Amino acid sequence: MALSLQEQLLKAGLADKKKAKKIKQEKHKQVKAKQRNNQEIENEAKKAAKAALAAKQDKDRLLSEKQREERMRKEIIAQVVNLIKVNAQTRRRGDLVLNFTDNNLVKRMYVDQKMHKLVTQGRLSIVSCEPDVYELVPTPVADKIKERVPESVVYQATEVPEDKASSEDNDWYADYDIPDDLVW
Repeated sequence: MALSLQEQLLKAGLADKKKAKKIKQEKHKQVKAKQRNNQEIENEAKKAAKAALAAKQDKDRLLSEKQREERMRKEIIAQVVNLIKVNAQTRRRGDLVLNFTDNNLVKRMYVDQKMHKLVTQGRLSIVSCEPDVYELVPTPVADKIKERVPESVVYQATEVPEDKASSEDNDWYADYDIPDDLVW
């Protein structure tokens, strides 16, 4: 069997047992230190991997929230479009012009006398789900649309107290006949 270098040096008398033992201990210490350093490096690598994983999870969570918000926004817009399509009043091409503003531009819609009166009384509102496409819907539906997407409601008249007062005055005069010479 072959002898190790250390044993050969001891046999030759070039080294003594104390020196050999001391060198052996130092070598053992170096091996242990190297193992400890590797463990520390592994711990640092594990920490870096955990930090990278946490950062990726945060990024994924933010992306997921953004996608969920986008889906919700699209669902709300689809609900508004559906409300408008279902509740849109059929408009006959009328001879009265209904003027309203949309984004500081005066727009016009031709309606008949009945629709014009309902819009001015606040029973119908003008809504839009697409640019330059306007529909008339009942005011309660417009309120629901306004809750979801406020910019979809283009024009909504408030009830005018003068109309109520004039209708009460007209009711009071309803009992009296108008003389023939006053009708013209």
